[in-house]
Order: sequence, then structure tokens, then C-alpha cells
Amino acid sequence: MTQRVLTGITTTGTPHLGNYVGAIRPAIAASREPGVESFFFLADYHALIKCDEPARIERSRLEIAATWLAAGLDPSRVTFYRQSDIVEIPELTWLLTCVASKGLMNRAHAYKAAVDANLAAGEDVDAGVTMGLFCYPVLMAADILMFNAHRVPVGRDQVQHIEMARDLAQRFNHLFGAGRELFVLPEANVDERVAMLPGLDGRKMSKSYDNTVPLFEGGAKGLRDALARVVTDSRAPGEAKNPDGSHLVSIYEAFASDSEREVFRAALRGGMAWGDAKTQVVERIERDIGPLRERYEELIAHPERIEASLLEGARKARAVTAPFLAELRAAVGLRPMVAVTAPAAAPTRAKLALPTFKQYREADGKFYFKLAAADGRVLLQSAAFESGRDAGQWVAKLKTDGAAAVPDAPVAHGEGVSAQDVADALAALGGYAG
Repeated sequence: MTQRVLTGITTTGTPHLGNYVGAIRPAIAASREPGVESFFFLADYHALIKCDEPARIERSRLEIAATWLAAGLDPSRVTFYRQSDIVEIPELTWLLTCVASKGLMNRAHAYKAAVDANLAAGEDVDAGVTMGLFCYPVLMAADILMFNAHRVPVGRDQVQHIEMARDLAQRFNHLFGAGRELFVLPEANVDERVAMLPGLDGRKMSKSYDNTVPLFEGGAKGLRDALARVVTDSRAPGEAKNPDGSHLVSIYEAFASDSEREVFRAALRGGMAWGDAKTQVVERIERDIGPLRERYEELIAHPERIEASLLEGARKARAVTAPFLAELRAAVGLRPMVAVTAPAAAPTRAKLALPTFKQYREADGKFYFKLAAADGRVLLQSAAFESGRDAGQWVAKLKTDGAAAVPDAPVAHGEGVSAQDVADALAALGGYAG
């Protein structure tokens, strides 16, 4: 069975080591697994929740896209796109919002943190809280469920959002699935060893804490200068050091092999100076990051190449999202108003032996229509449509325009049926709603 893997990064800043270790690297590795269909995106709608600086968002989208590609993402093997290019995602967000309970949203970590900060400052509970922040988990659920992703590589702090996406999927399936599983229930994919890389001060590496280590920005010097500021204990050179709980060791082990980890830990227990340890950490990370940085700088210099990749990714993505949203719209009752039975109060029309259009759905999941004569002969048979709406639009056009619409319509004449037979039938239907 093919599994879908999906992940994205919010476009509000420059990617750092925490993004690379916690999301980018494991996601790219997953995309290379056999039997995996991968979707990677720039979460630029999410960026609007926390950033009102257009230039910053614009620059961040470029830098993050270049980072994905430089890190080894292959657009020919995956679907790589901007969230804002997929017009179906906001509509699905609304469908999910209509089944999301406020109580569930109240429990979201980001909202609770904002409330706690307001209470501590003596402010109104919801001071500064936008509906974007409050409904953030619904938009994230739409990102995931739009593609029915099975696995979502995330940091441990994001697991709650995957659980909320599962809750919304189950609720929607129950209300509108009619026995079908419209949405797959996603699973969080967390690498327990490196899922939350510590920053310079030991807290989660995050732009909001200003404790990040740059991935590419500033080159090798920027990496070295940042790691020089990692907080360590006061043990002097020659004194034994405890590797357990060391932020510097955690950063090193996110890149090192098992044997390298053992050697590094043994050196610290043997009294290696923290300055020497930081030099080793820089050298180990640079072995992995240096070659990627060169590719990143080349991409930044040619943004038109990145744009072309993203537009192609959006085309591939919408080939999935457009028909699926049509199915979801039908599930909630947002269906085309076509093939309506004639009112009983029109006896003169009810007595007429008129041709009829019939719409139906076959076992292949596609939608079709046919024009049948009063004696049951098939006059026109349509090709397959992805949605009932598309089929209904052609029925309406044929009724309105008559024989003039036939040459452009995706239809074939029935056996032994002439163009005049079809023209006469359509003329007989002129203005008739049955």
C-alpha cells in the first residue's frame, strides 16, 4: 500500500538547524522510501497568523524553498508546493471549522500559552488573540487531510495538532461519510532522538526564543559563532564532564553516527575542554551542511528556478485536491442543482413523451450523463467526468444551446443515431426543466 507523507515549514524566518533536524531531513529521507508518496509545502498561510511584514514573508518563502531543494528534495519525485497556491485548502478549512468544537480549540497549546501570558500580565484573557491563532489547528488539519496523509513528520511539540486533525477527521467521517472513510486518520512521525533540537540556551530551538543556530545564513563563520554561544557548565579543561543533559552534546548527536557519539562522550568524561568540544561540533555539522550550503547559494541567486518548481508542484497538488474537494462538497450537500424532476402541477408537460437527460455515477467513481429518447434509445452518451458538477454543467449547456453545443461537448452519438435525431431531441427539450 502506498503511504502519503506530508510536512511543511511556516515562512516567517530563515531556516535553522532545528528545522533541518526536526522536519526537513527526516521528511526528505522518508520521501526516498519505497512505496511512499510525498507532499512538502511552504506554510505561507500559517505565516500570516504571526507575521504582518510582507517583505519578511516574501524573503522567507524564497529561503525556505531554497533550503528544501538544497537539502536534497527532488521535485520530480515529490509534490512540492506553496500552501497559498492550493485554493481548495481554505475551503476545506471552513468545512472542518464547521465540525470543530470550541472546546477542542480551547485546548490547543498555542492558544493556552497566549491566555496564560495574558493572565500573568493582568490583561484580558483574549488580548491580542486573533481568530487565525485560535483556529490555527484547523488550518493545519486541512493541510494534512486535503491530501489524506498517513504520516506527518513533526517535532514533539506538534503532536497535539496531529491528534486534533485526527479528531476532526473522525468527526467529519461520522457526520458525512455515509459509511465511507472520507479522511484517513494521520499519524505523527517523530524521531525521538532528535525531534526537538535544543537551542543555545537549552530550550527548544526556535526563532521566537532567539536561540537558533543558522543552517546556511552567515556561512561556516555564522555556524561557528552561534555554536560558540551554546550554554555549558563551568567545569574547567581537564575536569570530567557529564554528557547527559548537555545541550551541546544533543546538537552534536543530531548529526553524529553511533560510534562518533561514543567517542565524543568519552572525551568529555575524560576532561575535554568545552571550547574544544564546540570546535568538534562545528566540524561535524559542517561536514554535512557545507555541501548543501553551496547549492543553497546557487538557488538563491536564481529564484526563477524555484518559482518554476513550485508552480509545477501546485499543478500536481491540485490534480489531487480539486476532485477530492468536489467529493467533500457533495458529501456535505453542496451539490449541483441539475436533473430536477418536473413539477406535478404541469400536466401538459407531464403528458409529453419527451427525451430525457440522466446523470449517474459508475463503479469507477466517475460521473456520466446520457440523453435518452422517449422510447429509451440512447441518443448521446457522455465521457467520464471527475465531478457531478462538471457533468451537470454540460447537461445545462446542451439544454440551453441545443444542437449548437454538441460539436464541442464530450459526448458520442448512440448506435444508429443521426445528428438530426439529436438536434430534434434537444429542440424538444428547449426550456423544459425535466
